[in-house]
Amino acid sequence: MDKETTAAKSAAATSSAAVFGAPCWVSLMTRDLKAAQDFYGAVLGWRFRKGRLGEQFSVAFHEGAPVAGLGALAPQLQIAVAWTPYFAVTDTDEAAARIRERSGTVAVGPLTFSLGRGALAADRDGATFGIWEGELIPDWHTWRKSTPAWLRLRTRDAFDAAIFYGEVLEWASGRPGACEVSYEEDEVVLRSNGHVLARLSSGASEAAPDPMIQPRWHIHFPVKDVDATAEAALENGGFVLVRRSTPHGPEVTLRDADGALFTITSRQFLE
Repeated sequence: MDKETTAAKSAAATSSAAVFGAPCWVSLMTRDLKAAQDFYGAVLGWRFRKGRLGEQFSVAFHEGAPVAGLGALAPQLQIAVAWTPYFAVTDTDEAAARIRERSGTVAVGPLTFSLGRGALAADRDGATFGIWEGELIPDWHTWRKSTPAWLRLRTRDAFDAAIFYGEVLEWASGRPGACEVSYEEDEVVLRSNGHVLARLSSGASEAAPDPMIQPRWHIHFPVKDVDATAEAALENGGFVLVRRSTPHGPEVTLRDADGALFTITSRQFLE
């Protein structure tokens, strides 16, 4: 591949239209931005820079690469602190309309920002997610193999959820560049160009008191040492919810001091 082709592909990937339907960012809205930065800096080794969305937003970097966004919740917003995945769309208003038409909820937006338009929504079972149209964070390669975070949806019925997200985000639509969907070992697997982007699993219950069983998108961050990272979370006011062994190594689901859940894993990829 020549330099001009490489440059063109890199430029194209900075637009949501180039990767429509794919996860394009993860974000945490928290009650205390400084405290959250201190926690994730100590636990995951992140460093923070001011974001382009204003004083109350920052971008987390790890080893020089962007990982996630952190923002301060407005005091009047009475919503749960949570990690949220955002999916790229070509038209936020059309995607928001499709969410409503399919019995989902658009809680915030669509709103216009300096870099594009976004909205915060929930699917039919209450799992929260965002949609984004516009400029992407450069070098955040969730739609490619090298990714700083990956996603798993725990939901009531993975097949039903795949239909909802497929219709909203144009998965398996036949459009050039659309994400592919397959059904493997009782899971729905989302891929783009052969790379796994997310997995959808059945069995969640909206009425369950355990937050691990409630419908939600779970954000996984790969780390070099799962046990040491879990210990760092405990030392900095976090909580360990679940420890599990997988064929790819250990995973630990944590809760930060403000209540947001996230999982650390030794797995670098979803394949």
